[in-house]
Amino acid sequence: MTPPDLSLPNDVETLKAMVLAMTEKAARADALESEVADLKARSADADARIERLTQILKAFDRARFGRRSEKLGSANGDDEQQAFVFEEIETGIAAIKAQVGKGREHADGTRAPRRSKGFAAHLERIETVIEPEELAEHAGKQKVLIGEDVSERLDVVPAKFRVIVTRRPKYAFKNADGVIQAPAPAHIIEGGIPTEALLAHIAVAKYADGLPLYRQEAIYARDKVELDRQLMAQWMGKLGFELEIVADYVFSEVKKAERVFADETTLPTLAPGSGSTKTAYLWAYARDDRTFGRSGPPMVAYRFEDSRAGEYAVRHLNGYRGILQVDGYVAYNKLARSDRGNDGITLAGCWSHCRRKFYELHVAGSSEGATATVEGMAKLWQVEKTVRGQSPDARVAARQQASAAILADLFDLWQQTLRRISGKSKLAEAIRYAVSRRAIFERFLTDGRISTRTWSNAPSGHKQSRERIASSLAATAADEPGRPSQHCCRQRK
Repeated sequence: MTPPDLSLPNDVETLKAMVLAMTEKAARADALESEVADLKARSADADARIERLTQILKAFDRARFGRRSEKLGSANGDDEQQAFVFEEIETGIAAIKAQVGKGREHADGTRAPRRSKGFAAHLERIETVIEPEELAEHAGKQKVLIGEDVSERLDVVPAKFRVIVTRRPKYAFKNADGVIQAPAPAHIIEGGIPTEALLAHIAVAKYADGLPLYRQEAIYARDKVELDRQLMAQWMGKLGFELEIVADYVFSEVKKAERVFADETTLPTLAPGSGSTKTAYLWAYARDDRTFGRSGPPMVAYRFEDSRAGEYAVRHLNGYRGILQVDGYVAYNKLARSDRGNDGITLAGCWSHCRRKFYELHVAGSSEGATATVEGMAKLWQVEKTVRGQSPDARVAARQQASAAILADLFDLWQQTLRRISGKSKLAEAIRYAVSRRAIFERFLTDGRISTRTWSNAPSGHKQSRERIASSLAATAADEPGRPSQHCCRQRK
């Protein structure tokens, strides 16, 4: 190989300058190579971190959602804390990707992936048309529209406070007695500062979104609006009183249903005057007829009581005639007794509560009978998935064809197992729970209005709504038991 022809200057100073320039160029090249190597190492490290976080996130997802359907994990997890962990992991992954990919997202000219599903039709559309720049070479030419690119981004208008000023002029008549003035409009908080819209905003934030009043107080303070949480608590109490008629109406509509779900949950409650807490109960009654082909809206009514005594359920459901779907709590059995005045009620059982006892033994790996039971019940869920939303007759037909044989096998398995195991074992306890309630567990085979699970175990999010309300009322001071809304509008201190 022959060296390239180089035209070297004869001047020494020029030659020195050329050598220095070549040296600087070589140094810059070395620096760039070092920077590229460093970026590659950082990218590889980031990819490893992303992979690790992604695997952790997938594991958490399996634990979180599996536990809700009793596939994974224990029943002692904190769903809200897990959700926080998931969000932080997702945020960390996105931050790493943004750092690594900065400046090269569209280096290849490709467009970022678009959202496959459009936004809801009811959302307001604000259109902006960006016309191309008019250049000098375009003068005298006629433009013809041949198409357009359309993109949509989701925007939000933050909530803002405003002051409603109401003036009511007073008038007198010349040469006549008397003064006239329009009457003051009625308000929920007479003589108070909140509009009904503000009351609704605070109530929804507290009871639907789980945002305590002390947090709302801090949020509103950022807009230089001072709303003391004790004052807002008083507003919520007044609002609850005014809404009792609505709550009573909802409960009356719930009790018109052909089938009602009933459940109850503990509620730590402040004991007035003692500064300590006691355990009270939030009773929930729901209707959701969509599972058997009806189109009526789902509803739920809550009642606060001091205990879990069956007399409360008797009082709440006085006069109800229909199907009551419940867990295994014995207090509900009183509702089916003729001497209690509710002889028209038909009890239906919850297979999820029954399955839970076997599932705990199954995950512990301590019982083949429990595992066989869980596998058999999985076939029931599959049948129910296919008939959800169909008419009662169609549901009964499918259940008679498939579910009846599954149940017969399950009860036969339990009877045989019960003969050869200790009567004091956990498995025997689970079997006796199921066998002793065979009538209410099998009732769904002949009545298509009945579900296999109660409302609190349905997959439609009702359980989360109930727990959110219970959490919002967790430190509520006990007042008069049994009232529907007064207790739902107390401040959490």
